[in-house]
Amino acid sequence: MNALLLAAEDTVFSPVLITSIAIAGAFALVVLIVLANYGSVWLRAYMSRANISIYSLIGMSFQQVDAKIIVNAKIMAVQAGLDAITTRRLSAHYLANGNVLRVIHAIIAAHRAGIDLDFDRAAAIDLAGRDVLDAVQTSVNPKVIPCPDPRQSGKSKLSAVAKDGIELRTTAKVTVRTNLEQLIGGATEDTVIARVGESIISSIGSSANHKEVLSEPGRITEAVLARGLDSQTAFEIVSIDIADIDVGENIGARLRLDQAEADTRVARAKAEQRRAEAIAAEQEQKAKVTSNRARLVLSEAAVPMAMADAFRKGNMGT
Repeated sequence: MNALLLAAEDTVFSPVLITSIAIAGAFALVVLIVLANYGSVWLRAYMSRANISIYSLIGMSFQQVDAKIIVNAKIMAVQAGLDAITTRRLSAHYLANGNVLRVIHAIIAAHRAGIDLDFDRAAAIDLAGRDVLDAVQTSVNPKVIPCPDPRQSGKSKLSAVAKDGIELRTTAKVTVRTNLEQLIGGATEDTVIARVGESIISSIGSSANHKEVLSEPGRITEAVLARGLDSQTAFEIVSIDIADIDVGENIGARLRLDQAEADTRVARAKAEQRRAEAIAAEQEQKAKVTSNRARLVLSEAAVPMAMADAFRKGNMGT
């Protein structure tokens, strides 16, 4: 009995056993911490066949990557059949301050619509500051842009003048779809609106009279579309429609009236100048007459003096 007690005491207080128990406890504690932090996330990924290991989730924490966002994005990609998108690429895009979920939503929407959009291009569009999901949605469902845009220019209508001098005030609707190939580096909506507005004004200005525009506004839109205004832009113009045309002022008549008034003022100024010159010439002639009269008086005054001098010298007989 004493021998058993001594053996038990030796076993309990054995350093090897204590160390083993401590290591096992620490390992169990680490496992519990890992399961508490990543268990539910890893289980979701495993059940969804997202193929994300527990080691990858731990590595994301050290890289300061939100594991839940990456797992959700990977699950959506796998469920949509996009197996080529790896966890590493998703993490890299997250570290580049990209919107991972929005990129995945855009790729899925493009895949469903039959649009060729891979992860690299979608990520590049997102990092360029463009809304990649809105670009895909606009590519599938074209959107209408008012021209002019009151929010940008503060004007509700374009003002143009035909060759007969009549002002026409128009409003156009520009239907565009996103050109994904030129979305990076392509001009924005403001450029498209500016080009369309300038072309409409130019087309109306080249019309012989305003009646042609009112009777056939489609000719204006056809001429505008033929100019290829969507070149080097992020959009493809589907159509341009004249929504409204109002007849404004008779600019030509007003300009002619203003010109006539200006000509009248010029003629009056010239007449006033000629009158002033005539008055000046008259005054000059009067001054000359006065000067001649003065010289005549001086000459007449010299005659008596000459006669008196002749009397004194006795030259009167001679």
